[in-house]
Amino acid sequence: MTTLAIDKMTVAEKLWAMEQLWDDFCRQAEPMQSPDWHRDVLLIREEQVKYGTSSFLDWSEAKKRIQDHTS
Repeated sequence: MTTLAIDKMTVAEKLWAMEQLWDDFCRQAEPMQSPDWHRDVLLIREEQVKYGTSSFLDWSEAKKRIQDHTS
């Protein structure tokens, strides 16, 4: 197993490593099943939207809220 000194890598090196990992994953990954809890969460959220207790945001508003929350 190879260990990377991520804390010592430059941003460019980290991006290169991520690209290599992603490319390898895309070539070799076996199909994955979503976990049962994921289905359960989606069903709950679907019901919340159906009954008006939750709603959707457009992507630009969602990004703004995330940025405001992390600032």
